[in-house]
Amino acid sequence: MTFTPKGVPALMLGTALAVSLGAGSALADIRFWTTEEQPERLAKQQEMAAAFEEQSGIAVEVIPVSESDLGTRATAAFAAGDLPDVIYHTLQYALPWVESGILDAEAATEVIEMLGPDTFAAGALEMAATEDGYASVPVDGWTQMLVYRKDLFEEAGLEPPTTYGSVIAAIEALHNPPEMFGFVAATKVDENFMSQVLEHVFLANGATPVGPDGFTGFEEGPTIEVLEFYKAIAEASPPGELYWDQSRTLYFAGDAAMIIWSPFILDELAGLRDSAPPTINDDPTSSELASKTGIVTNFAGPSNPDGAAWADIRYFGITADADIEAAQDFIRFSMDDGYTQTLSIAPEGKFPVRRGTAENPSEFIDAWATLPVGVDRKAPLGDLYAQEMIDEIVGGLDVAQRWGVADGQLALASKIINSQAINRVVREFIDGRIEAAEAVAKMNDELSGI
Repeated sequence: MTFTPKGVPALMLGTALAVSLGAGSALADIRFWTTEEQPERLAKQQEMAAAFEEQSGIAVEVIPVSESDLGTRATAAFAAGDLPDVIYHTLQYALPWVESGILDAEAATEVIEMLGPDTFAAGALEMAATEDGYASVPVDGWTQMLVYRKDLFEEAGLEPPTTYGSVIAAIEALHNPPEMFGFVAATKVDENFMSQVLEHVFLANGATPVGPDGFTGFEEGPTIEVLEFYKAIAEASPPGELYWDQSRTLYFAGDAAMIIWSPFILDELAGLRDSAPPTINDDPTSSELASKTGIVTNFAGPSNPDGAAWADIRYFGITADADIEAAQDFIRFSMDDGYTQTLSIAPEGKFPVRRGTAENPSEFIDAWATLPVGVDRKAPLGDLYAQEMIDEIVGGLDVAQRWGVADGQLALASKIINSQAINRVVREFIDGRIEAAEAVAKMNDELSGI
């Protein structure tokens, strides 16, 4: 991909570059807000901006913004007519910012059309779809994973845990506490981890509390199936208040057959992070557990045989105040010539939502698999995991879902999730304090007031 220089004399490029990478740049042609503000991640984005400037002559000021402040800062900048040109943002802002006038959906759609919609993961595009195109350009994302002991499944002749039924069958075959727990379910109600896991399990069975007109309440039949499944995996878990810490610890020790976790576990599984070592053997740097592990991203319940993958997608938005052409060029570079650099910021949590190009449909997946992951030691994911597992990791983005996205109710769904009312009622049910139908009614009653 080539870009037309903006007429910056060659002798000025070095000066413009130095200023564009510094704080408070006055000479930058465009401004880029990013929530990837950790120093090492910021440095990689500045390197990418420098490479873009060298190719295009367009100087970019990379401005870190805390994710927790992004919404209020964008609203204030919009009111002042001082928005940056490009914002790297979470899914929750895509459609609301188009509706409020902060983002230029037409400009983003043009970028996607230039790059080729068929080169993107379908789910990532659908989440940002508007009536006439797309709110923003998908950049990267990750899908929650059901992590399981592939070696034990194969020894027992079990199918991979892709459905409620296959998970229950595996629990019946492998649950043998305290040596082996069939599952480690999230049960600590005040942890966001439980909220995230529950949304995944509800999505898998097609159960949602929202529709196009807002709150609908959970349908009783599919929701009872969800509750009964969750109770089964909770009963196959150790007692206590369980969240991400115990699930990882037990799996790493070889004491759990299945857990649900984010892909940030992938480097730890392979012994690349000293603060979270596998303890399945005497070598904390061993990749043995990684070699015995399988993952499932698309997971299905009986009322939703197609299943769903819970995903967190990030986007590049072009704002209403942008230099449209320069912003589009920057995003095109970041998603093409510079895309491997974009993904290298944190490969284990940045799956390629753009698979490749028309000429090479798997170009970026192949490049991503070679990027080193880890903290205390580094290795490419492609060296740690088999190709079919790499395919499963990125394939979840094709069917990625979240409550409320398709119905334009993501903001309401987020409030429902953040209330933790679902967590509390599910915990009452799995503890045997209420019946399933009563739990559905209680959830709907509590959520109706949000």
